[in-house]
Amino acid sequence: MAERDLLLSIDNGTQSLKALIFDAGGNLIAREQVLFTPYFSAHPGWAEQDPTVFWNALCNACRKIFNARGIERSRIAGVSLTTQRGTVVNVDRHGRPLRPAILWLDQRKCHGMPPLGGLWGLFFKATGLAGTLAYIQSETEANWIARNQPRVWAQTHKFLLLSGYLNFRLTGEYVDSVGSQVGYLPFDYKRLRWARSWDWKWRCVPVDPDQLPQLTAPGQVLGTVSRRAARETGIPEGLPVIAAAADKACEVIGSGSLDPSVGCLSYGTTATINVTHRRYIEPIPLLPAYPSAVPGNHTVEVQVFRGFWMVNWFKEEFGFPEQQAAEKTGVAAENLFDDLIKDVPPGSMGLMLQPFWTPGIRTPGPEAKGAIIGFGDVHTRAHVYRSILEGLAYALREGKERIERRSRTPITGLRVSGGGSQSDLALQLTADVFGLPTVRPHLYETSGLGAAIDTAVGLGLHPDFETAVKAMTRPGDRFEPDPSTHRLYNALYHEVYKRMYRRLKPLYKKIRAITGYPEEPPS
Repeated sequence: MAERDLLLSIDNGTQSLKALIFDAGGNLIAREQVLFTPYFSAHPGWAEQDPTVFWNALCNACRKIFNARGIERSRIAGVSLTTQRGTVVNVDRHGRPLRPAILWLDQRKCHGMPPLGGLWGLFFKATGLAGTLAYIQSETEANWIARNQPRVWAQTHKFLLLSGYLNFRLTGEYVDSVGSQVGYLPFDYKRLRWARSWDWKWRCVPVDPDQLPQLTAPGQVLGTVSRRAARETGIPEGLPVIAAAADKACEVIGSGSLDPSVGCLSYGTTATINVTHRRYIEPIPLLPAYPSAVPGNHTVEVQVFRGFWMVNWFKEEFGFPEQQAAEKTGVAAENLFDDLIKDVPPGSMGLMLQPFWTPGIRTPGPEAKGAIIGFGDVHTRAHVYRSILEGLAYALREGKERIERRSRTPITGLRVSGGGSQSDLALQLTADVFGLPTVRPHLYETSGLGAAIDTAVGLGLHPDFETAVKAMTRPGDRFEPDPSTHRLYNALYHEVYKRMYRRLKPLYKKIRAITGYPEEPPS
């Protein structure tokens, strides 16, 4: 009988799903990826997808990894799942989706929700957070569905995150990981469980407790692969399904960080900086620290919502030559942009970019827009591209400083994962902007590796998370900051970048008042 020594991770992203097989040393043994259209839009700003698209991609990826790669199924010890965050699925009593999933990218709003009354209402007014609460209510997908599709909501047996839906398809049970609970749900982020009955969150959403799945801590068994799922996916029936966490949380431990002094940057569609903390720390008041992939821990995070999506924006709007070259060479257009900017000096000759292409809740405010200042006749599209990378690094450095102030723990080193981490130029630029050593993990698939770490601990292949992270992760390329370049960036950051939003904010408000974009939330 073959030894059960391999770990299957399923990583469901925004544009693809990957099936990944690791060994207990963190080595990637096999990988299969299934691409799909990220979403469709019935109306401007909407982002929806048929939930069965995700399940079919999971089935196809798993069948391919066993059949095409020749992996012995009997060697798989367990499976875990990590997914994009904040995507929600309504299912009926038979587990069938009642409507398309609403993705995290969706921008619809549900304005006009009644403000909280009673003591909670007084509390939010007194603390100056009533506007933030109104924003949260308007962003809550369940509110929009209940108001605009009441028949769908009346038939909703369970209201699940994408992770909960796929775990249901795998096990036949309505179960999910504590580590995956990132969304507008009545979840107590501090205590890492569903909120208590008196909590204000239950009054902001129409969800009942029995519409939510049972939660299990990361590293614990959620259930086992059902007969039906085994038939559809090729995963052995009865294989334990281990609770992992959302993609960003898995990236943190997959990058090798369990210490709050190590900042983990994710250069993905949403760019983030995260640290792991035992303490619950809100980096922005009322915006929570999310669950970690390690039980009992939190991942303290600051986001730049559009992040490295801006690279794709640049490609579509200004990158036609690279797109043409990519078609001829078979190299991704994004990989050619490093050559485009190799001769652009640090600081982009004074071109400064504020990467608020999509407004935030409190940081920046909902009126925020992107801005580029400092243009001269010397500037080209190459300078614009470098200023995008620099602007994202400035914004994440600002997030780092916010986390340090709130946690009172200095961040002394960086790990970088996500698609943008494959650019040497982007990582050297990051080291120079932050003035910190910056490390690319040994493996690109940090989210899937983090899920595999959860599986390894849950199955006893490693005794604890510290041992597992040490055994399964290791540093790859290291980028040291150049002192003179850091001095340049430091001056631009403090004397220009950090002043831009405050100076431009009144103009952003005027633009919104005149044009109506972005839409102003209720007061």
